[in-house]
Amino acid sequence: MQYDAAMEKLRAAASPSWAANSMARFGIETASAYGVSMPAIRKLAREIGKDHALALQLWDSGVHEARILAALVDDPAQVTEEQMERWVGQFDSWDVCDQCCGGLFDKTPLAYAKAAEWSHRQEEFVKRAGFALMAYLAVHDKKAPDEPFVGFLSDIKRESADGRNFVKKAANWALREIGKRSPTLNGVAIGAAEEIAQIDSRPARWIASDALRELKSEAVQKRLEKRESNLT
Repeated sequence: MQYDAAMEKLRAAASPSWAANSMARFGIETASAYGVSMPAIRKLAREIGKDHALALQLWDSGVHEARILAALVDDPAQVTEEQMERWVGQFDSWDVCDQCCGGLFDKTPLAYAKAAEWSHRQEEFVKRAGFALMAYLAVHDKKAPDEPFVGFLSDIKRESADGRNFVKKAANWALREIGKRSPTLNGVAIGAAEEIAQIDSRPARWIASDALRELKSEAVQKRLEKRESNLT
């Protein structure tokens, strides 16, 4: 599909009321948005298929939904480090950040390195991208060993006093997803959360208490036991 046709389809699916009401209600930046729902964007992405050149054009449009579409149609094998750095530096909304991380960046060879690297950065959405990548890798990369995720727990602990909303929620998200990945990581993540809970910081205490509530829950423990029994 050509760029002009893709943009026209986005405009045709636009709903100003969606932008004014639903997007704004969830704290999504709407200044550059048409007001297109995620189901409509995903449907268009399936029609397009993978197209790296088109993805670059869509991103450069600056349109909110076009950038999400770009992440869904790009080819991870063709994504360069330069592109990842350029895009992450232009994140201005949590949903664009998360769609890029979970729909594209987590499938690139640099995903693990960038997750750790970006968690050190000070820009709010760059740091969120680091933790979002950790969360998505924990869910999507089924065959990865435990070691990289143990390392991520140190990154989460280091940044747990960051009280910015989009950072602390992503750090908590990563902690919970890592802890639900396997019985071993559950124990290590619970230990990390208990250490975070001792930090003299309200954001850290919230991250820890919320994560511990889920990671120690009967539902999670039963799910991990069942998964372990299926592997033996």
